[in-house]
Amino acid sequence: MPSVLRSVLRPVWPPVGDRHGPLVPMMVALTFVTGVVDATSYLALGHVFVANMTGNVVFIGFALAGARGLSASSSLIALGAFLVGALAGGRLGSLHTDHRGHMLRAASAAQVTLLAIALLVALVLSEPLHTPASYALLVAMAVAMGVQNAVAQRLAVPELTTTVLTRTLTGLASEAGSAGGPESKFARRFVAVTAMLLGALTGGLLVLHVTVAAALAVATAIVLTVGVAVHFLSRSDAPWIRA
Repeated sequence: MPSVLRSVLRPVWPPVGDRHGPLVPMMVALTFVTGVVDATSYLALGHVFVANMTGNVVFIGFALAGARGLSASSSLIALGAFLVGALAGGRLGSLHTDHRGHMLRAASAAQVTLLAIALLVALVLSEPLHTPASYALLVAMAVAMGVQNAVAQRLAVPELTTTVLTRTLTGLASEAGSAGGPESKFARRFVAVTAMLLGALTGGLLVLHVTVAAALAVATAIVLTVGVAVHFLSRSDAPWIRA
């Protein structure tokens, strides 16, 4: 592989023996999923996020101040469901502290189940989703993202939290190679921001021009692919599986 191509791919697919190995592209894929599900919840469920809890906390404040088009109850439900998912994700992580592959596999299985439930609810409900039953979809998605975020935090792949981009963008600007910062971090941060953006674009296009179910189907398929991939890759004794 030409050296230029290797330098381009390294932030997404590190070389054999890397400390984080295939976890890097998997976290990039899950960052894309975050963009898809947040676009889905915001555009279809009434201006509420299921992954970006900073946004929900701010929305609660806006709603309490009397801002129109925002629901404090929806944001509170999403926040509570996310915390339940984070608690479950923390529990899954504690059960697999010695094997990062098994940790991500367990989290992916839980997340796929929850997103599949949300997908089924979206298929049953008629659009637009304004009925109380849509809360079931909101809860399932938020719990799934809580699981993802808790496990991503335990995996601790540098610059790939899968959700929070404020710190990533700050580092992208303040520690870029032109400013004397490490080039590898710059590249990976750029990839993370791009993945989120493309996920949001994909989710937005599907929700606005196809269906909510289509967006959830894409998110579910990606998480399932991550789970299957990590299942087979975890059979090795590579350095990345060790906590």
